[in-house]
Amino acid sequence: MSSSDSSSSGSSGNRSFATLRQFIRQRAPVEVCEMCSARLAADHQHLIEPANRKLICACDACAILFGSQGEMKYKRVPRRIRFLPDFHLTDAQWESLMIPINMAFFFRSTPTGQIVALYPSPAGPTESLLSLDSWDEISESNPAVKKMEPDTEALLVNRVASARGHASSEYYIVPIDECYKLVGLIRAHWRGLSGGAKVWEEIGAFFAGLKQRSICDGDRFHA
Repeated sequence: MSSSDSSSSGSSGNRSFATLRQFIRQRAPVEVCEMCSARLAADHQHLIEPANRKLICACDACAILFGSQGEMKYKRVPRRIRFLPDFHLTDAQWESLMIPINMAFFFRSTPTGQIVALYPSPAGPTESLLSLDSWDEISESNPAVKKMEPDTEALLVNRVASARGHASSEYYIVPIDECYKLVGLIRAHWRGLSGGAKVWEEIGAFFAGLKQRSICDGDRFHA
């Protein structure tokens, strides 16, 4: 990797860590809207600042002022979760993305005009340099990916169980805050070289929760 690539990855990593800290820091007993200071329920909305990938907590009244598209400083993060049972991704296509583990998320960044690939690690979110040719081939085979809202929605890929021969791979289009929630969970619970039993229990519960809350977006069901 060149020095310019390293500098770029470092900058992107800093932005991702700033977002991640919101999900692993000690929470105050009562959270408040970062726009108007109103008290928030545990299940509240988020806004994202695409320029630095910063998520902020928001009440419904403030969140509704922002769309998920457009040129505003903040975008509202949508709440729908779509399970993609008919997603097509071959092992060769996955390997062409050069992601070193079998879990990652991908979103279109409007500030850079590119697809960003991040994968969780015990140290936090790590950005991978992505081949756009490989991504274009995958998106052509999976039209749902083209409908993702920039900055606020991501394709979340979980091929861990499949790689171990235990279960099928899972593919979701999720709100971007869910991705950082997963990264924070892994960072908080990872122990030793293999992560330990606890972190894998938490990861399993996370994906089970996603599927429970999701709508099925495939050939048989439509959002």
